Amino acid sequence: MKLYNTLTGTKEEFLPINPGKVGFYACGPTVYDYAHIGNLKTFIFEDVLRRYLEYFGFEVRYIMNITDVGHLTEDDINQADSGEDKMLKASLREKKTPEQIANFYTERFFEDIEKLNFIKANYYPKASAHIPQMIKIISGLIENGLAYEINGNVFYDVEKFSDYGKLSKKRIDDLKSGARLEKHPDKRHPYDFALWLKAPKEHIIKYESPWGIGYPGWHIECSAMSMEYLGETLDIHTGGEDHIFPHHENEIAQSEGFSGKEFSRFWLHSRFLLVDSEKMSKSKGNFFALKDVLEKGYSPMEFRLFVMSAHYRSNLNFSWTSLDQARANLTRITEWVNNLNDITGKDTSSTEDIIDISAYKKRFIEAMDDDLNTPLALAVLYELISETNKLMQTERIGSKDAKKILALWKSMNKIFGLRLAKRKTITISAGGHIIEEGMSEDIIKLAEERKQSRIDKDFKKSDELRKKIEEMGYLIEDLKDNQYKIKSK
Repeated sequence: MKLYNTLTGTKEEFLPINPGKVGFYACGPTVYDYAHIGNLKTFIFEDVLRRYLEYFGFEVRYIMNITDVGHLTEDDINQADSGEDKMLKASLREKKTPEQIANFYTERFFEDIEKLNFIKANYYPKASAHIPQMIKIISGLIENGLAYEINGNVFYDVEKFSDYGKLSKKRIDDLKSGARLEKHPDKRHPYDFALWLKAPKEHIIKYESPWGIGYPGWHIECSAMSMEYLGETLDIHTGGEDHIFPHHENEIAQSEGFSGKEFSRFWLHSRFLLVDSEKMSKSKGNFFALKDVLEKGYSPMEFRLFVMSAHYRSNLNFSWTSLDQARANLTRITEWVNNLNDITGKDTSSTEDIIDISAYKKRFIEAMDDDLNTPLALAVLYELISETNKLMQTERIGSKDAKKILALWKSMNKIFGLRLAKRKTITISAGGHIIEEGMSEDIIKLAEERKQSRIDKDFKKSDELRKKIEEMGYLIEDLKDNQYKIKSK
């Protein structure tokens, strides 16, 4: 298995520190609002990675944090020392306590990932529950000469860490010439970042520390929680591409400055989700949560399949048309699986292995081994579906073949993580028609009328009846010997 390591800029063979075991940390949500679909794109990539590691045979310890304190609105610009605390801003907006805000949006996050069929992390640590661990690291950094305290504020002196910029390839000189950084009055340099900030009297979220009453910077939280549950060196650390700088760069400086050890061996980052080719933004009105997608009538599995249709290191353009295509693809997969399940229930057999299952499995694994190439892996699946469907049309797939194909599908779907709707059908033995259980007698009556019009070769009436059936929310498929299959759309 080869994974693209942002740290080295190359694909590298993945081998964990401890054979057979993987320590995997993912930057989780800041629970001040609903996770937007761009966040969910990254989380789906991380779920697929976790699934494939386990498919590969690794025992994965997967940790995803919950940020419920310290994430300021300008953390991406001013090094974690300016802007409003996102939790406090939401608290004022919704007239609730920060704890109520955190609990509400944490539950909404868990609801979203359950709908999207994620395998749960081993633990979801909350930042607010790990203040002692943060204080320990900050104290160690001060002792190591990498951090300094002034007036109750503690900052990391990035000039003292020789490897600063090794992940993002941003160097101190780039920051000096830079940037939009405004100097905090207690900073030695404008590009130093906050580890701990003194809390104003009106600040609701605050904690005791050796430097006075305050609250942690955003970056220190992940260092504390990841090392608490996975040790001082991780196998894999993931996040969105916007985390590369400054968040992950600062995590490296903090963690390695404290422990003296490599913080994470592999860094993987997901590219942005665009909306109509633009970055998602509330001001542009193109900001969507999963609930907005569901309210439009799309399913969580259609969104999951849409995300997997592009490589995680590619920008993905979101549109309702793209979800329509994902819906068509999911319907195709579902029908294929249901048709194979129908065949397994019949007393049929074949004299030879008509499909080369091993060749499809090999190509699927090669795609996933190549830095989780899910679009290529899906292409292998779609090719398998096409070949299978052609053979099913000529009744060349027996129950033995169907079981083997389904076994391959189940193996693939351990990584894809798609929940498929099962078709509830009964077969009317007298006519051999396949009809969904509980179907209206009115629909069946129209189907019988259409059957007779086909027998009478009145194809105009047959088309009219098909259209009427479709307008009532059903699709009718013609089978041999004037049999038919009806299903809901």
